[in-house]
Amino acid sequence: MKYHLITCIVERGKLSKVIDAAIKAGAQAATFFYARGRGVRERLGKLGAFIHPEKEVAFIVTKEEQTEVVFNTIVSVAELHTPGKGFAYVQPVEKAVGFLDE
Repeated sequence: MKYHLITCIVERGKLSKVIDAAIKAGAQAATFFYARGRGVRERLGKLGAFIHPEKEVAFIVTKEEQTEVVFNTIVSVAELHTPGKGFAYVQPVEKAVGFLDE
């Protein structure tokens, strides 16, 4: 079985609805933590004043065939096509243990 890791970074307080949507889209679970971001605020000028540096980061492991749907759901719910709303990316997982195949 092949897996992918989806990493999603959004402003603090916005991640709960993103994780809920990802699980509804087929993800089994998510691990998340708090972080601080820097750089985008400064580059966006006046719009950057509305971006808080406190972030939430989620790691979501998906089966290869689920990745596209879960990723697109995350992008939509988190409004990631809007500058300053967050960032998400996908990486292949070389080895994994503990993933519950249904």
